[in-house]
Amino acid sequence: MPALCRDCFQGLPEDKPSCPHCGSRRIVRHAELLALTVAHVDCDAFYASVEKRDRPELLSRPVIVGGGHRGVVSACCYIARTTGVRSAMPMFKALRLCPDAVVIKPEMAKYVAAARQIRELMEALTPLVQPLSIDEAVLDLRGTAALHRAPPAAVLARFAREVETKVGVTVSIGLAPNRLLGKLAAERDKPRGFAVVGAAEAAAWLAPQPVTVLPGVGPALARRLEAAGFTRLGQLASLDAREAAKRFGEEGPGLAARARGEDGRRVSPDREAKSISAETTFDADIARLEALEAPLWRLCEKLGRRLREKELAAAGVVLKLKTAGFAQRTRTTRLPVPTLLPEVLFAAARPLLAREADGTAFRLIGIGAQPLAPAAGADRGDLADPGAPRRAARWQAVEALRARFGEAAVGLGRGLKGD
Repeated sequence: MPALCRDCFQGLPEDKPSCPHCGSRRIVRHAELLALTVAHVDCDAFYASVEKRDRPELLSRPVIVGGGHRGVVSACCYIARTTGVRSAMPMFKALRLCPDAVVIKPEMAKYVAAARQIRELMEALTPLVQPLSIDEAVLDLRGTAALHRAPPAAVLARFAREVETKVGVTVSIGLAPNRLLGKLAAERDKPRGFAVVGAAEAAAWLAPQPVTVLPGVGPALARRLEAAGFTRLGQLASLDAREAAKRFGEEGPGLAARARGEDGRRVSPDREAKSISAETTFDADIARLEALEAPLWRLCEKLGRRLREKELAAAGVVLKLKTAGFAQRTRTTRLPVPTLLPEVLFAAARPLLAREADGTAFRLIGIGAQPLAPAAGADRGDLADPGAPRRAARWQAVEALRARFGEAAVGLGRGLKGD
């Protein structure tokens, strides 16, 4: 069975417990090791790992990256995870589980810089890199063996080592015949893992696992499946397309296929974002509309900036609110023409907010752009709104001043109101 040393990248034809070249016991073995080309790469506790890289004294400490006491956990290290802390958990619950954790406020600029370094290393391996998030991507290395003079498995092992030495964080890799199996494989051996799932074993490997391991099967769908008697992937996999559609509607056949490990999606570097958003959690609950408007405006400014950076515009607006009792409200509206101007985003979102500000106390507010449109067609002005180009130019001037003199150099009064 083909084997590879993850530390010296040598092929090991013999079934030995350690590498005869360097003595490492980090050996990966698999019958399809040299034939598979699709890899899911996932950084290990990315935000927390970057913080530990920059503050080595925290290496043995539980670290949580997130907001204040009323915020949520953005990321946590594996030491913190042993206590039950998880991403998206309310901070007060996380600190109750892990009271000695070091809590660090997120520094997105630092994480983005590290992510860009990792992306550059990925793109040196293959042009087929599809980013999935700031710390996660899928790669297809088919046809690259001659270029790198090594099979994809060895190239990926070298890449993992390079990320550790150049960026200072670790990654876990799932090597498989398709994207779905690659993602599931990457979760098998974290942190600093390298797991392989082949086509021949996929169905048998998936069969005993709960339906919740399948991406896209959230709590609501899991309850629906359980009510129908399906709790394991093997049960779903046994359904043919007709029976799956009869039981679960249009999504049924695809669900059954994924339960068998089938996935025809290609790795596409040109994958477009479906939405762009910004949100904030308050230090204290806010109920009054007037008090909610200031943070909404600041989020509209942030959203406009993110849209411009992505060369996209908002064709619709999504308002997100979370009550003091953690109930989420989402309200949407379409825009007559695409925009990336904060004032237009705010004008569209404020009526949505006004209808929800009925005395309910909110702990979080967010604003999103969905659907998205090309920025080239935004804020061009027409007979109904001839002043749009002038407002766009004015806002570009404001952003230019901020880029040169700092975020506080210029702003509108509505953004200075207290929360």
